[in-house]
Amino acid sequence: MSEPKAPTPTPAGDTYKGWLFKWTNYIKGYQRRWFVLSNGLLSYYRTQAEMGHTCRGTINLATANIAVEDSCNFVISNGGAQTYHLKASSEVERQRWITALELAKAKAVRNQAESDDSGDECPTSPPTSGQGGGARNSNSEVQSTLRTLGSKVEDLSTCNDLIAKHGSALQRSLSELEGVRLGGDTDGKIRQVTERATLFRITSNAMINACRDFLALAQAHSKRWQKALHSERDQRIRLEETLEQLAKQHNHLERAFRGATVLPLSQSNPALNSLGSAKGDASDEDDENEFFDAMEDPAGFITVPADPKYHRRSGSNISGLSAETGIDDQSLCDEQSLGSNPESPQSLEVEPVRKRRTKIPDKPNYSLNLWSIMKNCIGKELSKIPMPVNFNEPISMLQRLSEDLEYYELLDKAAKCQSSLEQLCYVAAFTVSSYSTTVHRTGKPFNPLLGETYELDRLRESGYRSLCEQVSHHPPAAAHHAISERGWTLRQEISLASKFRGKYLSIMPLGSIQCVFEKSNNHYSWKKVTTTVHNIIVGKLWIDQSGEIDVVNHRTGDCCHLKFAPYSYFSRDVARKVTGVVTDKEGKAHYVLSGTWDEKMEFSRVMQSNKGENGTEGKQKTVYQTLKAKELWKKNPLPEGAETMYYFSSLALTLNESEEGVAPTDSRRRPDQQLMEAGRWDEANAEKQRLEEKQRSVRREREREAQRAANLPEEGAEGVEDSFITDSPLKSVHQDNYEAMWFERTEDVITGESMHVYKGGYWEAKDHGNWDMCPDIY
Repeated sequence: MSEPKAPTPTPAGDTYKGWLFKWTNYIKGYQRRWFVLSNGLLSYYRTQAEMGHTCRGTINLATANIAVEDSCNFVISNGGAQTYHLKASSEVERQRWITALELAKAKAVRNQAESDDSGDECPTSPPTSGQGGGARNSNSEVQSTLRTLGSKVEDLSTCNDLIAKHGSALQRSLSELEGVRLGGDTDGKIRQVTERATLFRITSNAMINACRDFLALAQAHSKRWQKALHSERDQRIRLEETLEQLAKQHNHLERAFRGATVLPLSQSNPALNSLGSAKGDASDEDDENEFFDAMEDPAGFITVPADPKYHRRSGSNISGLSAETGIDDQSLCDEQSLGSNPESPQSLEVEPVRKRRTKIPDKPNYSLNLWSIMKNCIGKELSKIPMPVNFNEPISMLQRLSEDLEYYELLDKAAKCQSSLEQLCYVAAFTVSSYSTTVHRTGKPFNPLLGETYELDRLRESGYRSLCEQVSHHPPAAAHHAISERGWTLRQEISLASKFRGKYLSIMPLGSIQCVFEKSNNHYSWKKVTTTVHNIIVGKLWIDQSGEIDVVNHRTGDCCHLKFAPYSYFSRDVARKVTGVVTDKEGKAHYVLSGTWDEKMEFSRVMQSNKGENGTEGKQKTVYQTLKAKELWKKNPLPEGAETMYYFSSLALTLNESEEGVAPTDSRRRPDQQLMEAGRWDEANAEKQRLEEKQRSVRREREREAQRAANLPEEGAEGVEDSFITDSPLKSVHQDNYEAMWFERTEDVITGESMHVYKGGYWEAKDHGNWDMCPDIY
């Protein structure tokens, strides 16, 4: 008989494990079984290995009776339905089990009584309007701590009762021994045992009295502590409300102050006289003028309403305005049409040739401990970490790149603009619109396999079609080419660098995006900002975009500088704010853009600009007089039920829809992605591992061939999976030994950048159904 492997139970008695002998029948007698005591339930198994899958029996101690038969045997019964006759290996071991069982029974009875009484209690009052999520979490934590302490105190009280019970029984047994006379030597030993039992009783009584005092003290002070905690929490809530009110008052005062400080500018410059009239006599122009709030210091400028004469469209005013500001008549005509810019009859959308799907299977509710996987990934490149599909959304990174065309209409409107500055406004709005689909999208797209492609053919519906290809695996890079019948071409090559920082995940897109307009030959380029996923460890995941973008017209020198303000808890500004200024090659401002990257963008024509007073840290701000703002872009509403469909937009819901005639390397054909969309995540994980291992095998073979061609030693082949990050002679082999199917690396003559550009042939291959050159990647 072996001693149990579990340690002596604590007074809480939460969990106890060990071997006991259980009576089975008269033929087999007592059989050795593994018993587990947890949460008021006693379960047993044949072996420890069975704990994960097969339980032989369970008895609830809340309704059970525990009886001791002899020195090693005891019985647990719940009234006849279940009875366990058990035997321990020794009397000491039996007593350990009896103590643990009685503690667990007392706690189970107490929990059952609390559960029965909970239905009669009044619900907790909701927090006040000033109480945020932090206060609720703090209150919940305090309540949980108080409940735990109360439970421990109850366990202490139970131990108190048990010691008193067993001490009395020991004293009775010793008293009975004193009555038995077996000889002088025996009498001495009995007297010695009696003295020791008396000392034990005295010590136990002292411990019991100390525990009783502690219990009384804890009960007396617990209410006082709880009251103090509530008082502190209420005081913090009042302070937060006061700070919020002070911030609002400060904001109003700042507006009033900045509105007043621009008056001296208008006195020194006749072109700014409108500020005084707009401030003092706004009854006639309130419907046309709009005052823009002063922006945070990093924006570097302030916008105020322009002179009302700029809004009047009489011939004399137009000629006077042209002479005063140098703006030609054609530009004014563009201004009138910039907000609406109606489509011409030739550009009206055609009825779709096929009905696209509007739903996908709901996302399964799989639980997964994110921290258990991510804690080993801190500081590593995310693209090298094998992740289960539980973190993914059922589309690939190539499809996410294609989602940039969600608001292709902005480029259609830009293609018809007569003014390059007006066109730049639409291109800038298109740049911002590509982030609107990410606001709720915390899922990670599938990393495309090398050679994987994705086509988005909307030629008959929307007049454009695009093609993406994964042109590099380490580092991962994708090339994208889109062309429209409305006269624009979009191309980009994006490589993602991502780092897990512990509390948040940073995703830094590398590479550039270019847009070329056929009619004007304007060539624009820009880069993407940094995406940050917050609350990786604790809390609800949320996404923020931050950084600056310069959209440059390389033909004219015009530029739009966009600033994505990072979210700050202490900022008085709106969340996800984007501001921008459109300037010509001389640096003169023509338009001011403002809005948010998840909702809409507006623009205003600049009539006058002057250097204003110094802001914080001595930075000088520019005051722009602008016309009334007009809407440039607005986000489309999400489809119904989007929260259960990964927050996909209407376009994203159609990206993984099966389509005939696509290449065998198309993302729609990827099996693990299709299994995940269907809700079969376990199968998707297995298939994902198979595809990744197949890709690694193909890569190793390709590298061996490259080594032989370059006459490199064979021993360098070991560990080539990640050796591209070192200065190994294999570095150039790893990056250059794969040739893309539909793209080729060239240097752009306009921007001077080297990137993968579409070399043609895909759509012709699709028309003929000739995919012989496509590799077998699935």
